Amino acid sequence: MAPDVASGPVLDPAEERLRRWRLVLGGGAADGTGCELVGRDAAMDGALGALYGGGDGGKKDRGRDRSAGLGASAPSVSRWLGDIRTYFPSSVVQLMQRDAIERLGLSTLLLEPEMLEAVEADVHLVGTLLSLNKAMPETTKETARAVVRKVVEDLEKRLATRTRATLTGALDRSARVSRPRHHDIDWNRTIAVNLKNYLPEYKTIVPERLIGYGRASQSVKKEVVLCIDQSGSMAASVVYASVFGAVLGSMRSLNTRLVVFDTNVVDLTDQLDDPVDVLFGTQLGGGTDINRALAYCQSQITRPADTIVVLISDLYEGGIRNEMLKRVAAMKASGVQFVTLLALSDEGTPAYDREHAAALSALDAPAFACTPDLFPEVMAAAIEKRPLPIPDTNQHRI
Repeated sequence: MAPDVASGPVLDPAEERLRRWRLVLGGGAADGTGCELVGRDAAMDGALGALYGGGDGGKKDRGRDRSAGLGASAPSVSRWLGDIRTYFPSSVVQLMQRDAIERLGLSTLLLEPEMLEAVEADVHLVGTLLSLNKAMPETTKETARAVVRKVVEDLEKRLATRTRATLTGALDRSARVSRPRHHDIDWNRTIAVNLKNYLPEYKTIVPERLIGYGRASQSVKKEVVLCIDQSGSMAASVVYASVFGAVLGSMRSLNTRLVVFDTNVVDLTDQLDDPVDVLFGTQLGGGTDINRALAYCQSQITRPADTIVVLISDLYEGGIRNEMLKRVAAMKASGVQFVTLLALSDEGTPAYDREHAAALSALDAPAFACTPDLFPEVMAAAIEKRPLPIPDTNQHRI
């Protein structure tokens, strides 16, 4: 993780390569670079060494102590957080914070308000805070909510406008009419159904039948049920799904329900206007009972032909597998559009239960991982009842 910023005078390419390798390798007699770090580079090396150092028994390089460890005190961690914000860009800071929490067991320090004020907030930090929610002292909760709210607001700014525009268009197109106004004509479908009326001498088609797009009214056009697995491995997906739930809930043409589950099922629909409340209503961790969650969702469906159920889960089922699959089959048979997302996050292909994914694929309910940027397109396809835009790299094949 060598930084891009050089210190001191501009180095020639060979010296710059040595400098970067030295920052990567961490120094010591065996690094083979013979490169001495000074000034800002030495400070960067110290910040990297505190997290990624090899614990080499106290040996020192020419710059700073390269043995790993941040200590157990909040002040030392707080100083380190300040250092990495000084030396590295925000995306690297977030990665280093995540690694520090995982590698050095710093989760408990996030229960202190001073620590929360020092961290660089991102989706993964929000997931960690939510997992600590029950253990969080009252003095920390307001600070934690402020951190979570900042991340949520940033995500809404990034995702809301495009999501509303994409889904509004899909809702318009799903309401087809037979006597459209000129600017509402679906020319591709109109030409397709009128090819028999082609007049070769005039090189034209006489359209006996016009097919067009309706305009979505203020009435509810579609029902959406977001069914979210809140097991610990799904933390980032829970954050994104809560934000999308709030966006969908703000659209009058959609009636959106948000359900979270582990071995219990909790309906958080009444909190959809504030995704922060939704997130603090979740309880990351615990077991998984997908069948129980789908049974609840199924009980809430009143208009199956106009309903989209989105299951967001890694499919590690702790409930009754066969019953889960029967429920999916029954919902699809009744006309429900069923979408299974193995993850809703920016990461690559997640770990998931491949046997269950294959079983869902056999029911014509393919399971795939979805990035937040792709989610509006997935929902638009489900609204219009056309094939889902499944990424080739994530699609489960049987």
